[in-house]
Amino acid sequence: MPEATLIMLLLVVAAALLFDYVNGFHDTANAIATCISTRALSLKAAIIMAAGLNFVGAMISTKVASTIGKGIVDPVNVTQMVVLAGIIGAIIWDLITWYYGLPSSSSHAIIGGISGAVIAHTGMATLHWKGLEKIVLALVISPIVGVTLGFFFMVVMMWCFRSTSPYLLNKNFRRMQILSAAVMAFAHGTADAQKSMGVITLSLVSYGYLSSFQVPTWVMVICATAMALGTAAGGWRIIKTVGSDFVKLQPVHGFCVETASAGVILGASAFGLPTSTTHVITSAILGVGLSKRISAVNWIIAYRILGAWVFTIPASALVSYVTYIVMSPFLGK
Repeated sequence: MPEATLIMLLLVVAAALLFDYVNGFHDTANAIATCISTRALSLKAAIIMAAGLNFVGAMISTKVASTIGKGIVDPVNVTQMVVLAGIIGAIIWDLITWYYGLPSSSSHAIIGGISGAVIAHTGMATLHWKGLEKIVLALVISPIVGVTLGFFFMVVMMWCFRSTSPYLLNKNFRRMQILSAAVMAFAHGTADAQKSMGVITLSLVSYGYLSSFQVPTWVMVICATAMALGTAAGGWRIIKTVGSDFVKLQPVHGFCVETASAGVILGASAFGLPTSTTHVITSAILGVGLSKRISAVNWIIAYRILGAWVFTIPASALVSYVTYIVMSPFLGK
């Protein structure tokens, strides 16, 4: 029996790292789509930069990991099967939205996945509703802040450089955008790799390897590595949706988008609040597009993105619920 439990733990760790990898190539667009679409960086250079800074950002803090690991459910009410089913549900939803080029939220997917598996295991009573309320509130408010900051930054830039020719303005901001994209890639690492760290640590507490919720250094390293490798693989479909189909961007627009997004994500991560980098950057792009004119936004793409946002938590929860029901007779509860 102890051997079976250890095997389950190893399966959970492997699945969490796979989720981190998928998250990396699924959310590559968050950091680099705008600088690729504006030709500030080549695709290869942008991905290498994003992968490296994703790794560095992931090693900075574990506050978001603690929120994910303890905010949804108490570790004592969780089994390895619950965590495994939750991760599988999140991975499946991420792959579905990646296939269709929809920039959905991996943060929403893992939260929905764990919640659905917990409900299948013990019912809704063991969920931390206050913790979930805090998490969901942060995920809802951050895009609103992203739209506002994107719009504000763009208006300020246009006013400050109103006498500069568009050609000269974008030529100079093409260099500045490399810096803003680097900061965004770093911010992406501080936010998204934390989810898998939280899930793995939750599983280690459930197994008895840890007596309290404290993310080990080796967990930080393997999660940061998996995220960086996934980013290096690249998510071409979503890069196209975010970088060019949604709103046509010039370097000055990309700079405002990335600066606004990085500010929101880094601020939230400092307080341990999990944000969706996908939500934040697409909302910042929307804000920049609205500063130009309403027709600058491809509203068909916007509605598709909104639909993916709305359905991610319930869809991943449902997939995880079914996964738990199907797998638990074979692997135990």
